[in-house]
Amino acid sequence: MQIGGLDKTSLIDYPGKIAAVVFAQGCNWRCPFCHNPELVMPRCYQKPIPEETVMEFLQNRTQQLDAVVISGGEPTLQSDLPGFAAAIKDLGYLVKLDTNGTNPEMLRVLLSEGLVDYVAMDLKGPLANYQQLAGARVDADALRTSIWMIKNSGLDHEFRTTVVPGLHTLRELKAMGELVRGAQRYALQDFVSDFCLRESLRGRPAFPLKTLNKLRPFMERRVKIFEIRSNEDAVPMPNGRGTPLDELEDDGDEDLFE
Repeated sequence: MQIGGLDKTSLIDYPGKIAAVVFAQGCNWRCPFCHNPELVMPRCYQKPIPEETVMEFLQNRTQQLDAVVISGGEPTLQSDLPGFAAAIKDLGYLVKLDTNGTNPEMLRVLLSEGLVDYVAMDLKGPLANYQQLAGARVDADALRTSIWMIKNSGLDHEFRTTVVPGLHTLRELKAMGELVRGAQRYALQDFVSDFCLRESLRGRPAFPLKTLNKLRPFMERRVKIFEIRSNEDAVPMPNGRGTPLDELEDDGDEDLFE
């Protein structure tokens, strides 16, 4: 595995578990709001962490950790991911996979061989304009296949969307709710702009909780659990500015973001 980072302890990346997070180096997308350019852009790469170093750490932490999250970058691009996940499972850990859903064949291997216990797929936007949000060519059929496999895997799973001012609309977020209808969990996440890939987005505030809560009734009719995840590193809206959704009805097609 090409490993670009290791978070030794996390209380938020695997719901209800104490986990380490392993960050795979490399990604096939260039999402403008990505906040991990050091894992995505080759010019930003740090020296990879040897897999042996990571495994030695995990061997020594079996009494303190419950799980390991394999994130990225995009881990399903790496051909040795199944072997890496199997080695982690052999240590007695639960394994969570974070993925963009572009490699359903790798996902199928991981699911069929019982190498993951939880799958989280980042959903960038509705399929019609996914390419703009991903910053690269998108295979919509591959995404549909991954979504279907995850929803029908029988495993704990979630879909999640980072909502970005200027890049999403209310209609698009509703379309994503339809896309994951029947899923166990769907989360909207704060946009963190301090070090995102596109410089023009840096410093842009996230949307207030009141704004995103306008979508709650709609989403709760489509997924079992709907969450809005705030991030303390997100830039708050300036004082005195109205929230864009204040006057919108749940069934409207108006823009979510001004």
